[in-house]
Amino acid sequence: MSLLAHRHLSRDPVFAALIACSARADLKPKPRSPYEALVRSIAHQQLHGRAAESILARFVALFDGIGEFPAPGAVLAMDPARIRGCGFSASKILAIQDICAKTLDGTVPDRRAASRLSDAALIERLTTIRGVGRWTVEMLLISTLGRPDVLPVDDFGVREGYRLLYGLDVQPKPRELATIGEAWAPWRSFAAWYLWRASDAGKRPKTGIKT
Repeated sequence: MSLLAHRHLSRDPVFAALIACSARADLKPKPRSPYEALVRSIAHQQLHGRAAESILARFVALFDGIGEFPAPGAVLAMDPARIRGCGFSASKILAIQDICAKTLDGTVPDRRAASRLSDAALIERLTTIRGVGRWTVEMLLISTLGRPDVLPVDDFGVREGYRLLYGLDVQPKPRELATIGEAWAPWRSFAAWYLWRASDAGKRPKTGIKT
């Protein structure tokens, strides 16, 4: 799959140069349920990654799963004050509780059911959940389900990577980038991965793209 993606994206000489001096795109999906992925995404909202992971570790430790991620029913039965003690804000607790409830009623599918749904159907379905926006579902599609053709045009890093790669003064607007990205289909997740690398490289003065 990645070889086909690289060949397709390399039709653009600018993208070909980025691919040539970057590590190979790694889009191996994480072995998580959509439920767990959504809860983890809520934890990471507006927090540094390490801080979010510390909160999640305390959250998991509240339950008797010996490191296993807690089931939605167990989370709903837990005293919210104890969850708050892990470091979650009140709004994040409400979002997590809604994810749990929507998992139990079938709105949040398991991996097998999710595999039978299109990207658009999952976005429409999961964005009905409190605290879950389009970007959150797009990250789930890429990182958890391994969907190859998702372009998160609202993502700052993707738009900044494009700006840097093509030497623009300003980032493209989301709608503009969506139009540009049509040329990258059906491998837009790989394009996003490389644009993130370009954005990261742009934060390191006097270095190249390679990561």
